[in-house]
Amino acid sequence: MKRIVLASLLLLALGGAYLLGAWSKERGASQDGRSAARTVLYYVDPMHPAYKSDKPGIAPDCGMELVPVYADGSMGSGGSGAGVPPGTVRVNPERQQLVGVKVAAVEKAPRRHTLRVLGRVVPDETRIYRINAATDGWVKKILSATTDSLVRQDELLATFYAPEFFSAMKAYLYGLRSMERFEAGRKESKEQIETARAGLENYRNALRNLGMTEHQLDEILRTREGADQVEIRAPAAGFILIRNLSLGQRFERGTELYRIADLAKVWIVAETFATDATAFAPGMQVRVFAPNLRKTFAARVAQVPPRFDPTTRALQVRLEADNPEYALRPDMFVDLELPITLPPAIVVPAEALVDSGIRQTVFVEREAGVFEPRQVTAGWRSGDQVEILQGLAPGERIVVSGTFLLDSESRMKAAAAAAVAPGHEGHAHPAAAQAGATTSPAARVKDPICGMDVDIAKAKAAGLTATYQGKQYYFCSLECRQQFAKDPKRYAAAPN
Repeated sequence: MKRIVLASLLLLALGGAYLLGAWSKERGASQDGRSAARTVLYYVDPMHPAYKSDKPGIAPDCGMELVPVYADGSMGSGGSGAGVPPGTVRVNPERQQLVGVKVAAVEKAPRRHTLRVLGRVVPDETRIYRINAATDGWVKKILSATTDSLVRQDELLATFYAPEFFSAMKAYLYGLRSMERFEAGRKESKEQIETARAGLENYRNALRNLGMTEHQLDEILRTREGADQVEIRAPAAGFILIRNLSLGQRFERGTELYRIADLAKVWIVAETFATDATAFAPGMQVRVFAPNLRKTFAARVAQVPPRFDPTTRALQVRLEADNPEYALRPDMFVDLELPITLPPAIVVPAEALVDSGIRQTVFVEREAGVFEPRQVTAGWRSGDQVEILQGLAPGERIVVSGTFLLDSESRMKAAAAAAVAPGHEGHAHPAAAQAGATTSPAARVKDPICGMDVDIAKAKAAGLTATYQGKQYYFCSLECRQQFAKDPKRYAAAPN
């Protein structure tokens, strides 16, 4: 029995030793493979990938740092390099401080911003008074109040002559004298006196309907004397918006003589987009700032719903504001500021977003000093804040300052990576690549400056050619052509 147990233990030990050895061998091979894959083959110029060097340094033509190319086909970047997207940039702390690169964590928080809208001051329709002529007449006198003048209630503005007033005025005076006799004699019955009073009120209404003011009617009642001219007085305190008469002018019934607006309270009309109009709730308080006056007012959103303007294709929101000292005048422009709080969302500084018009990118910190370009989808933009709808998660760290320089280097590294990628050794410069279709390998020459393969047809289409001593030269970029033009004899002597 003991022999069987010992034999079983021996077999288990041998099997375990075999498995451990196989695992160790496989792990060692894997590490060797990864080590070989990260072996630096050579260094290239990110501006001209055809330039190669066996050691790190600075490119002689553009002064940029050479980028390592590894055995696995990837180019120099931070970390292990596995799974690093093209265009990833490594920036050491000293250089970050030099170019102003700053990093901050992404947060999801309630969106708070101030909606700023332009508004226009208009008179309150319920406080506008129009003085229209109730009969034909002639202007006899005009006082000094003109357009934009502030007038008091019952202030005399002008007088006019109208024949229709005389018969109505005589009837009114006759009724006053008859009433005096009835009250003095006390012989008429109560019904007769009431009838006389009703007739007297009808005469007074006739004069009132012809345009005579209460102030002048009371004066006739007091003096018992008629007037040869009819007075035009201000029905309320306010500013004269329109004065449509001159001395000696003849006017017809229905002519608007004066228009007066009480500006103690005014309306402010703001034109907004449909998305912004929903932020203006009835009764909401809005801050109003008059830049020319350097004063701030408070306004309330009216209960009236927004109105669509077919001319400007915008929604008009009405606000009501008190106007102390009549500071706000009609047609004056003011700034409206409305604080808005919206549901939580990912918001980043506007400087962190690189928007090319086709794609929107931010730089995410993969590890210390290593930044990955990542495409995102942006939402609303308010001031220096931008909403990110897709592409970022809370807690990730992104570059919030210095993104322009990172984007420039990232684009060059991505282009260089494409140029040295397997199967793309002869990839032409982007400036020439946009010029036409691919040509045959026989239609390629070397750039005399950097030695890069150049497609002749594409270089011609892009204008990247030069002629020297009857011979045609082709270039991968405008920089190379310009460098050739400075000293063509030097580069023409070099083998093409």
